[in-house]
Formats: sequence, C-alpha cells, structure tokens
Amino acid sequence: MEWNLSTDVVVIGAGAAGLAAAVSARDHGADVIVVEENYDIGGHAMLSGGRVQLGGGNAMQKKHNIKDTPDQVFADWVNYRRGDSRYNDRDLVRTFADECVPTFQFLLDNGVTFIDKPIVTPDAATVPRVFVTHEWHVPSEVVAPRRNRNGSGLVRRLAESARKKGAQILLKHEMTQIVRDPGKGSKVRGIVAQADGKVIAIEAKKGIVIATGGHTGNVNFRRMFDPRLTEEYQQAGLPYSFQGADGEIAAMDIGASLWATGTQTSEVGPAITKTRHVGTRWGYLSLYYETDSPIFHLCKATGLTVTDWHEAILVNQFGQRFWNELDSGYDFINAALANHGDKNKLNGGGPIWAIFDADAVKRQKWKPEPPHVDPDGYFASADTIHELAGRIKNPYQKQPIPGDALQETVNRYNSFVTSGVDRDFNKPTPLHKIATPPFYAAWATPILHDSLTGLRTDTHGQVIDTRGEVIQGLYCAGESQGGFAQHGLGRCLVFGRIAGRHAAQRNS
Repeated sequence: MEWNLSTDVVVIGAGAAGLAAAVSARDHGADVIVVEENYDIGGHAMLSGGRVQLGGGNAMQKKHNIKDTPDQVFADWVNYRRGDSRYNDRDLVRTFADECVPTFQFLLDNGVTFIDKPIVTPDAATVPRVFVTHEWHVPSEVVAPRRNRNGSGLVRRLAESARKKGAQILLKHEMTQIVRDPGKGSKVRGIVAQADGKVIAIEAKKGIVIATGGHTGNVNFRRMFDPRLTEEYQQAGLPYSFQGADGEIAAMDIGASLWATGTQTSEVGPAITKTRHVGTRWGYLSLYYETDSPIFHLCKATGLTVTDWHEAILVNQFGQRFWNELDSGYDFINAALANHGDKNKLNGGGPIWAIFDADAVKRQKWKPEPPHVDPDGYFASADTIHELAGRIKNPYQKQPIPGDALQETVNRYNSFVTSGVDRDFNKPTPLHKIATPPFYAAWATPILHDSLTGLRTDTHGQVIDTRGEVIQGLYCAGESQGGFAQHGLGRCLVFGRIAGRHAAQRNS
C-alpha cells in the first residue's frame, strides 16, 4: 500500500465509543486519526438522552449514598432470569463491571458534566446507576434542540477534549476497507476511505478501532438475525446518524466473527419499538426533531405525538386492524411484523397506518399539516374513509388499500365503541368512534433502534476471527461490538476507552 496519511491508531467513527477510544489512545501516548462519514461528530449518541450507565460505586453514586460494587454490576448483567442479561458474554461483563468507576472518572476528567440526580432504568440494574449528562449549551450544535438530547453534551465534550489533546478528526470521510496483511495470523495495516471523491489510504501503525455504530439501517445485515425486518422498517437516528454495519462488514471481509447473536432477538428493550410520533418517516419514541433542527430539511416533519392510543386505530397494508392499539410491547411488535396476507412478499409485515378523525385531532390538539406531518407519502387526509384509502401512497405500500376494507374496519371498530367491547383484540373499553370528517392516515410503522449484537472481541476489545483467534491490531467498541446487550452509552464508553488504551500500548 501507498499511504496518504500515517498515524498510530485509526478510529473509525466519532460517536461515544470512537471519541472515548480517541481520547484514551492519546492519553496513552498514541497519535490518533478519527474518520467520520457524517458532516459532524456524535453519531447516535448525539441524539441520545445522555443516560450513562456506569455503576460499581462511582463518584455520583457515592454522593447520593447509593451502595454499589463491581461485583453487583456483574451479577445483575449475567442474571439468567432476564433476557437482557442471560445471553451476555460474562467475560465482557466482568470487564465492564470492573471498568465502570474508572470510566466515570475518565468522563469527569475530560469535561463531561452530569445532572445531579440518579435515574432508575427498566433493565437488569438493581440499583440506580444512570446519570444524565447536560445537554450541549449551543442550540445550533444540537441536532434535536430543546428535546432533552443530553447526549450532545457528552459527545461535544469528548470531541473537544480529543482535539485539545491532539487527535485529528476527519469529517466526511467514509471508511470503505480495512487493510490486512495476507495469511493466517496476520495484522491489520490501515484503512481506505473516500472523501470528496478521492480515495485516501491511512496507515495505522498500532491499531484500528471500529466504532461505526450498529447495523439497524442495513436491511440485508439485520435480516441475518431476524428475517422479518424487511425494508419498510426505518432506523431511529436517521436522517442524522446512519447505522449501516460498515464496520462489521469490513471486519467480516477479513475474517471477523459475530458474537452473542441471540441478544438481538431476545425481545427485551428497544431493539424495535412502536412509534410515538405518527405522520413522519422517523418517529422514534423519544426523538423529536423541532423545526429549528439543523437537519429539519431532511426530516421534513415533526410528527404528531400520540399520548393516548384510544385516539386512533392501527391498520396494516390491507386496511385491517391486527392488535390492541394500547399495547406497546413485543406482542404488538410481533403482530405488526406478521404476514397479513401478502402473497408476493412473505417476510415483513408491511406498512402500519394510524387512522383517526377530526375529533381526535381536537382532543390531541394536533396540527395535521406541514411541518407537523409529511404529505410526501407518510400522511394523507380525505372527507371519507373510502377516499382516504385511495390517497395512501407510499414507497413501501406495494398495493392500494381497498376502500371497502378500510371502511368495514372503521365501521366494525365504531360498533365496538358502542358496545364497549373490542371483540377482535380486547382493547379495553374502546372510547372514540372514527366518524367526523376529515379523516386521516398517518405512518405508524414500528421503528428499529438498538443493535445488541456485533463483532466478537476479547476483553481488550480485540476482534476475534471465525477460528477464535485475535486479528492483530483490530479492535471494536460500541454498538458494532457483540456480547453485551446493554441499552445505551455505558458499554460504548467503557469498551471504547479500553480499546483505545490497548491499541496505544501495542508495538508498531
């Protein structure tokens, strides 16, 4: 190879894991180049709520008299009774548990600040371990301002620290290949990236850290774990942070193995969720793009926030109800992903639409017009139900919804409101008829979030190949790393810091 640039450690991705790796590598004396395909840093963490799960008796826990130990962290996250812990790689969990306290101090040392209040999370943790970072103080540098996107404060502080310490962050640089010497047991040498239409080869004399995020945006890749997840299911974090499995694929091309893949389909946590904001393509539960978002021109709509699912019915691509709308768990998800009669496309459940009327709009105080909804395929309205069915046009809606079928569905539901009993799906006491024009249809298809599996690594973050051997010089952290099904930022920060440290200490 002829290298255009050369450094000790190349980090692929400038999200929580990548930035932690960059700072850690610099702290241990390595020169660092970070490549990031987006126009700005942060990845999924930029859009996150900033909830950092690092227990074990860290400084904030002690301040609030929360009793915790690394041993308790370990016990919680290998608990066989829970789906989010029973499948975890216990070696990785042990390392995570032991590194929680020093990683929390690492964040404090690098300028990250926290709200002085512990958060209780609905996961394997048995004591409060989550503290929330402060949102970044410059609204124009927050992708979803005024919506508690506190993760912006985490990644902005880490990026600021990385740059001050001498790490070079190259934006709009898309990694396309990891270069490895030929032969069994060989080491990685660097990466190839594209920027401004040019190919750039970057030598990594000590190591490469994959921190590219997860795989939820890659239809082919995610279907390795769940064949139902066809193209109609959108990815949370878009249109800002795309998770295309780039790191996983590049590593697998040179022999890397996946690990603990059962965690992806354990049906625990927000791997796939019911939407909360309908009428927009990307309506993830807690992510709401205000009109002053710097990427709102890509988002196109805020969505209509549903606070009560009594206000609408949910129908499939054939205009039929399929489950109790009040349910938000995996029973609902599985019903939405089921085959509803499409003989040409057996996998995937197809689009889901929220159907409601003018009275629901008044009760919810919605504004069913742009920029609150996206009429370009994700929202429709009409004066009759039959007419509404004909106006539902979307790239993922492969055939028109039959007007008679949708009318029959609405009529049947209205009869349940009259009787007070949902004879089809046991929705408790249906409250509101859909009877007052205009009538509306809003995109409400489940949306993907967590990548809970990825590349196999050892406890240093070194990537393992399909024969169980270390790929020399290759590391992975964050959502592209497999083995630990913890939602959020904690595991990303811990293993990013570990990977950067170990890579920096390698011999060239």
